[in-house]
Amino acid sequence: MKYFFLSEGWTVSRVWASDGLWQITAWRRQPDIQKLNICLVENNEFLWLYRVEEAVLTVEVKPTTAALTNNSIGQVVLKRLMTAEQVIERLGTAEAKCHLQNIQLLAQ
Repeated sequence: MKYFFLSEGWTVSRVWASDGLWQITAWRRQPDIQKLNICLVENNEFLWLYRVEEAVLTVEVKPTTAALTNNSIGQVVLKRLMTAEQVIERLGTAEAKCHLQNIQLLAQ
């Protein structure tokens, strides 16, 4: 698995694999990209952790609203996705906040 942090208010757009732009018809499915329940807080900005499958090489992200687009970059291409070790190192050096949607999962 690979990982990346994405600022709240941004969303995944296009995705690339080793053979180019992700083709749903060729893969017969969407790429496996999951927003996890962990975020970093930096300068009052929430950076959510996402997990992607190994086949994903590059992810394009963009703001979800026009207001964000007017105040920031229109799109960003993430070419260096993180390993699990890099994520743990980053969490260890930052102010981390865990967002739990289902506290019952911890009690099991």
